[in-house]
Amino acid sequence: MDIERTHRYEQAVVSILNFDDWNLEWTGQGYDYCDAVGKTPKGKTCAMEIKFREKYYESKMIEVDKYDRLMKMDVDVRLYFVNDPKGNYLFWLDDIEMPEKKSIWCPSTTLWDNKKKEKFVYLLNEDDCSVKNTY
Repeated sequence: MDIERTHRYEQAVVSILNFDDWNLEWTGQGYDYCDAVGKTPKGKTCAMEIKFREKYYESKMIEVDKYDRLMKMDVDVRLYFVNDPKGNYLFWLDDIEMPEKKSIWCPSTTLWDNKKKEKFVYLLNEDDCSVKNTY
C-alpha cells in the first residue's frame, strides 16, 4: 500500500465517522502526532492515530513513541483506529491499562522502505477495543 492510498483510506475513515456525529479533521499529511483531530459525538476533544494493516494479527501494535505523543496532546480523548483483513478496531487509549512494552524489529517506516530497525511497541489485545467491526 502506498502513501497516497493510505491517506485516502485515512480520509475515508474520518468521513465515515463524521457521518456518525463525529467532527473530525484529517491531519495525516506531514503531521507526526496523529492522523485526525476534532470532537467525539459527545463533544469531547480528541486525537486519533489510524493504521491499516495488510495482515491480521490478534494483537494490535502501536509504537510506544506514537502512544506517548498522543498521550501528551491537550485533548480529552486519545484514540487508536486499526483496520486489518478481519475488521476495524477502535481503542480509547485513555481507558486502557497498557501492557508491558516490547522490543521488536519492524520496517523503519510503515510504507516506504524495506529497512528494519528495533522499535518499542505495545501489543494491544482485541478485547480492549471499544468498538469492533469484524468481517
